Amino acid sequence: MSPRSLDYAALELLVNVGDCGSLSAASRLVGMAQPNASRCIKQLERRFGMTLLRRSTTGSVLTPSGTVVAYWARKILDDTDKLLEIVDGLREERVRGLRVSASMTVAEHLMPLWLGRFRQSHPGLTIHLEVQNSLRVFEQIADGSCELGFVESPTIPKQLESVPVARDRLVVVVHPGHPWVTRARPVTASELAMTPLVVREPGSGTRTTLDLALEPYPRSAPLLELGSSGAIRTSVLAGVGPAVLSTLAVADSVASGALVVVEVAGLELERTLRAVWSAQGPLHPAADELVRLARDFGRSDS
Repeated sequence: MSPRSLDYAALELLVNVGDCGSLSAASRLVGMAQPNASRCIKQLERRFGMTLLRRSTTGSVLTPSGTVVAYWARKILDDTDKLLEIVDGLREERVRGLRVSASMTVAEHLMPLWLGRFRQSHPGLTIHLEVQNSLRVFEQIADGSCELGFVESPTIPKQLESVPVARDRLVVVVHPGHPWVTRARPVTASELAMTPLVVREPGSGTRTTLDLALEPYPRSAPLLELGSSGAIRTSVLAGVGPAVLSTLAVADSVASGALVVVEVAGLELERTLRAVWSAQGPLHPAADELVRLARDFGRSDS
């Protein structure tokens, strides 16, 4: 017997007979006239080659075989409902697009690569990308204003799911004329902590990573707090002061000699970049594919 020959209306009717205790009640529940319901069940019995209902002057009840068939029919109908929900979700997703929020470093230096590849397989899907610091990304995931986030923060709220997608490293950078470039002994972590730095605002992943790394040491107040890596890089290029930035943000400036990386003894600033989403439910397929694509990029770069 081919699954294509199944009459889903008849299966639903059979399940409702078991729930309601009679064919007449079941037919009313599905909005079918009782004579039509009776014919529907008889056709199902002929197709299966067995009696599913025991009919009497007082009504109709399931036979033992009918009870077994109704049990499995319920599972089929439940799975069909789930399938239709998924299809509706996919249709809605394509209409509304995919909402993604990414922290500054990820958005500026990695998202263009990821989205360029993603668009090749989803040319009709609109991507709504917002650029925020990591703390704001967490808030947007929590309040449902975006479905997927990418952050550089070392700590993830417990109510969110996360998965690593890439590795990154923070470095201390200075203007070529800064005294640290020519000093004979290395800069120490405690010296860095006591030096006024040009830093990102509280809530950014870069700032949080730096603050955690320097937590054991007395700290100097920031020289400047700025809202983007680009603004900090410009300040360092102008000789305002040292800064700690992602290698992704300073690679070109370091390669050209416009900025110099200063090694700090006893300080490790490796970090993991992560995709985050709500723990309340699974990711939509398009969002899940974007996460897998980002991880593939991360593995190829490592």
